[in-house]
Amino acid sequence: MPELPEVAYQKKYADATILHKKIIEVETGDKKIYQSDKFDFEKILKDNEFESTSRIGKYLFLNLKKNGVLVMHFGMTGKLDYYQHDDTPKYTQLKLIFEDHSKLAFTCPRKFAKLHLAESIEEFQQSHNLGVDALEITENQFLKICEGRTGTIKGLLMNQSLIAGIGNMYADEVLFQTKIHPKTKVNKLSEKQLKSIFDKIKDILEVVKEARIEGKRVPESYLTRIRKEGEGADCPRNNGKIEQTKVSGRTTYFCSKCQQLDR
Repeated sequence: MPELPEVAYQKKYADATILHKKIIEVETGDKKIYQSDKFDFEKILKDNEFESTSRIGKYLFLNLKKNGVLVMHFGMTGKLDYYQHDDTPKYTQLKLIFEDHSKLAFTCPRKFAKLHLAESIEEFQQSHNLGVDALEITENQFLKICEGRTGTIKGLLMNQSLIAGIGNMYADEVLFQTKIHPKTKVNKLSEKQLKSIFDKIKDILEVVKEARIEGKRVPESYLTRIRKEGEGADCPRNNGKIEQTKVSGRTTYFCSKCQQLDR
């Protein structure tokens, strides 16, 4: 599922392609993706234009010249495709045609993406109980969030109502880099460990964001690079083998040698 770095790439892509272009035609796809009547999307988007973009966590906000914001959550397979030819991309769920005859397709083969219309970013963030963006949160805010929590640290990192933007993959990466077992209870962590986690959230998301935008691979020291190899892959530190477990219902990768669980 696209996490903060991947959505940051989609934001940069939108900024470079679709701003300040009048939309003259709107075609909608599967109603499963639309969080209000598809007619509302057609009515609001037609003869409108995108003035700017914003991002909070895994959500991309396309700010309209009039009537609010188009909000995109990319699900597992959603992405933007800007083009100028006549062939509509496969799995297109929303197609916009601009006055200059260029086009934007929002494609999503598995149809897990969500498209929303909102009055404002602030209204959407509040109504959807969306936490502080993972790249905007301060150390004091993070420590305050952790106070009194008895659940697992991985569960906390993935809780979008607390911190927006960290999903399964990068929660694993943060904990691997800080050598903390994903099942560790938050209230068992020292302030020093929590501050280390906070620092790595910023570092890792910035590194991966730049890698996605520049089309580069993440560092060899990252667990993310070997996730496809699955359980039994060599630890990037050459300190053991990568193992799998379940945390908060999600498949979790870790190294039991690097990330020991203190009972």
